[in-house]
Parts: sequence; structure tokens; C-alpha cells
Amino acid sequence: MRHSGKVAIVTGAASGIGQATVIRLAQEGARVVGCDINPQGLDTTRARLEQAGLSARLVVADVTVQEDVDRVVSEAERIDILANVAGIMDFFLPLDEMDDETWQRVLAVNLVGVMRMTRATLRRMRAQGGGAIVTVASKASDSGAVSGAAYAASKHGVIGLVRHVAYFYGPFGIRSNAVLAGPVETGIGATAIPKSPWAMERAKLAMATMPKAAKPEALAAVISWLASDEASFLNGALVHADGGWCAA
Repeated sequence: MRHSGKVAIVTGAASGIGQATVIRLAQEGARVVGCDINPQGLDTTRARLEQAGLSARLVVADVTVQEDVDRVVSEAERIDILANVAGIMDFFLPLDEMDDETWQRVLAVNLVGVMRMTRATLRRMRAQGGGAIVTVASKASDSGAVSGAAYAASKHGVIGLVRHVAYFYGPFGIRSNAVLAGPVETGIGATAIPKSPWAMERAKLAMATMPKAAKPEALAAVISWLASDEASFLNGALVHADGGWCAA
């Protein structure tokens, strides 16, 4: 019950890492507000919670829409934990084949959405005297070889945002850390289907040492620990949770 009495917000709560994080934090005592754009997926999350004898407040919301972000934040009486999990892929498109619509959507969800949710949360955390923010980044946060151009740019940007928050808001008792995920069995869906054969072949060269995909619960465990008091001296950390891929 490491999160007993705490309130957490989790984005991307309808599937994959987000869904597993909602369940993990609820198991460990947190009152959880989860959000996602997928109402059917949220129903699945709710059913899994009920099967485990748990509950959470699940809200249909889009992290790219400021009004939705404000509505999610207003659902929580206080915010001790924010887990930025929502994200999409970019069809592994290289830059010269990147269309504006894909570029803008990927940046909107993966970077601007994280900024908006974090910004809204910081205001609450400063007023209450602290909190923990954990953002899901990626192996693509320190590599240009394992994704398309938009995903790589968005996940590189996330690291800058995480470190900015860690430095500027650390004195207010707010910690900001990132989990650099490797392959995970998630519901990221159609946006992971390659559209450029030659670019995918090029990416596969960098994926030669990629380990077997992890279960979402493995990432949820790392997120839960980083958000806990046990990790109180970690701020601005980039934690690789990729099965050793980063060591290759």
C-alpha cells in the first residue's frame, strides 16, 4: 500500500501501460483518475478493476484538448501523482515521406499533450507542496533509428520537458522522472503499422538486439516505484526499462 491516501492521474488508461498503471496504483492504495479517448477501452479497464475488487474514476478525454485536460484535473481533489502514458506511433515514416497531418498529430499527443497535462498538474502540486510526475518516454528518446521522424522528435522533446520540470520545480517538492520504454505489448494500434518499406528495413538494423516485448505490468511497476516515496531522491532521472536494449 505504498500509495495509500494518494491521488493519481493516469493518461492512456484504456490499454497497455496506462491500463496496467491504473490497476497497479489502485492495488497499492491510490485513488486513481484515468483518462483516454477510447471509451470502449476504458470499459475494459473498469472491468479489470472490478474483477480485482478495485475501482477508479475513468474519464473520456483527449490530452490534446485543453478543456479536456482541465476537466480531468478537476476530477481529482488533489494530485500526488501524474503518470503521462498516452502516446501514439508514426507509421515509421522517414522525414521525406512524413505528411503534415501525421507529424502534427504525433507531436500533439506525445509532446504537447504531456506539456498540457503536466502544466495543469504543476499548478496544483505547487499549491499543495509537492508531488511526483512520471512520463513514459522511449528508446526513441535517445535514438533516431528505431522509429519514424515524428515519434523520435516527440520523444526527444519529452526528455527536455521532463528535465525542465525536474530542475525548475524540484525546490517546490515536485519530482519529474522519465521511463524510457523498450518493446512492450501495448494497444498502440494502427499507428505502429509501417508505411515505408525501405525505412522499416533500415530501422530493423537497429532493432537487431531488441529484446522480447515486456508485459505492460512490468512498466507499470517501474512507474509506481518512481512515483513512490521510496524513489524520493530521484529527480530528472531517465530510467531505461527496455530489457537491456540500451546496453547493446
